Amino acid sequence: MVFIVNSAKSTKRQSNYINIYDAHHFRDFCYILYKYLNLYMPKYNDELVLICIGTDRATGDSLGPLIGYKLKDFNHSNIHIFGTLDKPVHAKNLIDTLAFIKLSYPNALTICIDACLGSAEHVGCISIGEGSIRPGAGVKKDLPAVGNLHIIGIVNISSQINMTVLQNTRLSLVMQMADLISSGIRHCANLYSYKKNL
Repeated sequence: MVFIVNSAKSTKRQSNYINIYDAHHFRDFCYILYKYLNLYMPKYNDELVLICIGTDRATGDSLGPLIGYKLKDFNHSNIHIFGTLDKPVHAKNLIDTLAFIKLSYPNALTICIDACLGSAEHVGCISIGEGSIRPGAGVKKDLPAVGNLHIIGIVNISSQINMTVLQNTRLSLVMQMADLISSGIRHCANLYSYKKNL
């Protein structure tokens, strides 16, 4: 669960929402993500780090690790993926992971991917935007802000019992989001690489 911070845009324009039930959700996701890759990748030496945050111990919080799992065989020398089902990135190892990324890929563009609870009208939506997110804020964890860009999936309704809500989120919804985000990242990264090598 996350909180968006450090956005370069105003609150009304900081994120773009794609509803996974819309007919053109893949096209819309790729249009927005590809636009950001074209804008930011050249500024970061065409190197990308994806930080897929979450845990497989709570259904609603498994979005990041599922996406990392689906992308772990993605063979691009300039794309580095952290957070999978086998090796999740979560509250206990986030700070160490960020330190390793800073040391190993100091000039890379970072995209943070995480699940989020939100309003009823946004459940089932994926938000892509500029600025970092603060993982764990929805469950009262004090963790550092992460990412130059963010992709968040709104998996359920925010309430007074957020941890219980996360544990009782439908896996079907999380899997549909993971499928869209991972396939969209593959498509956009391949398209960007192809265009760069023309």
